[in-house]
Amino acid sequence: MWDQEIRAMASTHAIIAASVFMATVLPLVLVPGFSVYGTHLLWLYSVSAAVAAVSVSVFWLLGISPPTKKHTLGYKLSRLFRSCLYFFLSCLFFHTVVILYGAPLIESALETFSLAVLLTSLTTLRCLCVLGPNVQAWIRVFSRHGAMSVWDTCLQITVGCTLIGAWLGAFPIPLDWDRPWQVWPVSCSLGAMIGYLTGLVVAPAWIHYHRKQLTYKCK
Repeated sequence: MWDQEIRAMASTHAIIAASVFMATVLPLVLVPGFSVYGTHLLWLYSVSAAVAAVSVSVFWLLGISPPTKKHTLGYKLSRLFRSCLYFFLSCLFFHTVVILYGAPLIESALETFSLAVLLTSLTTLRCLCVLGPNVQAWIRVFSRHGAMSVWDTCLQITVGCTLIGAWLGAFPIPLDWDRPWQVWPVSCSLGAMIGYLTGLVVAPAWIHYHRKQLTYKCK
């Protein structure tokens, strides 16, 4: 059972990582003048959309999302509405946090909000896919010893790596190097993406290595 869960996780992460690669390569071929630095917002939204679409599809096909207790259309629409609402609120939350950490309040507001959309796509959306629009479950997972499945542990690792990567990406910005990747928010979004991809690799490897110490039951 453990090997099956880990293989499913590794396959899921490989598909998501491939979507990031395709969202970067295809615009290079199809869009004249496209570059990660020069047209950074286009790349940012391309990657965010790819990760969102693939994550929702793959987690739904694997049945990772928690089952709904009710099967009525109204309940499903309510669940969908709450998920979209949480996604939007998460964008506002990350936007506020980034400003509190020193991002321009009015100048480059679009760039700041775009970074918030990327962070939401890499973190909050994954919480919605694994746990659903259940804030109590989110709090449980990110509390100490709160993981109850391998997917909960995976969620902890990928979200943590993403946020740490975005935080580390801010360090080169004030340095007087005059590099194109120091323009706001290039280094932060690249740091978040590198951290996210790192988490996709580290999570199944860490769970496989520590599987004998993990005591919870698989889903």
